[in-house]
Order: sequence, then C-alpha cells, then structure tokens
Amino acid sequence: MAEKAPLVGIVLGSANDWPKVQGAAEVLEQFGIAYEVSVMSAHRTPTDVAEYASRAAQRGLKVLIGAAGGAAHLAGVLAAHTILPVIGIPVPTELAGGLDSLLSMVQMPGDVPVAVVGTNSGGPRNAGLLAVQILALNQPELQEKLLQFKQKLAEKVRAAHVSLQAQLARSTPTS
Repeated sequence: MAEKAPLVGIVLGSANDWPKVQGAAEVLEQFGIAYEVSVMSAHRTPTDVAEYASRAAQRGLKVLIGAAGGAAHLAGVLAAHTILPVIGIPVPTELAGGLDSLLSMVQMPGDVPVAVVGTNSGGPRNAGLLAVQILALNQPELQEKLLQFKQKLAEKVRAAHVSLQAQLARSTPTS
C-alpha cells in the first residue's frame, strides 16, 4: 500500500522537544492520520518557518501543530503565514515548567488565532486529538472513529466507578 500524504504538519522548535510532544503523533497514528515532522525555529530560521507555513495548504496539509518552549513564538509565526488551523503545544521548560511557553502562545494578537493545549503530559495528546477533530469535520469515517474513542473513554470511567464502589463497600466497617 502506498504511503498516505501527510495531513498534519508537526513543527518543533528544537529536535530536543520531540520526546515531550510525540504524544500528538501517537494519537494521529491511532486514528490512521498521516503526518510529517519538521524542526524549525521562529527566531533562528524565520524564513524557513514562513515558507513552510505559506506552502503547507497547497502541499495538502490541513492542520499545523507548532511545539516550542520558552519564548514560544513558533505557533504564532506559523499562524501568521497560513490559512490553516494552527495548534500550539507549549513545551515545558526548566525555567518555569512551561508557564513561560504557555503565556507566549496564548497572548496572540487579535486576528492571528492559535489554539493552545496544556503544558502537562496531556497537552500533546490533546493537540493530536484536536487535529483529528478538525479533520473529522469532512470525513465521516473519522467521525465514527472519534465516536468510538469517546465511547471507550466513557466505558473506562464507568468501569472505574464500579471498581471504586466495590472497593469502598469491602472496606466499609459493618456495625
């Protein structure tokens, strides 16, 4: 089977960020969505970022994910040069645990939107899931996969509830 063309572009501010954000790629793989990963810096290679973002739609990409830490301007620079939806992953840093990255991303000026996920370990997964949800708007088969995913989440929580209730019942002293 021929490899599918990527629909999502994941752009990292540093190759060192990959272990912290690869959860986004894992979600895309779980849903069968092809993606590409690039390393570019908003500050060190700004023309590369601008060129990548400005050509992303014509190359067939549908969503961009920008992951950066510290002065995390990568997602904003991507958004400035594309009409595609951009999701920012604020990468945790030693300085402020990711708060600095988060604040850099959520303070975008009006008319240049960037959707931003959390700085915790769920952030990259949520970025991947948000990309899936965006793509599912026009793909009924992907919508069905998302519905099944949500149903499994609900079943897992309900099972945890039943398990906890049984545990509590066993540990409650009888009079």
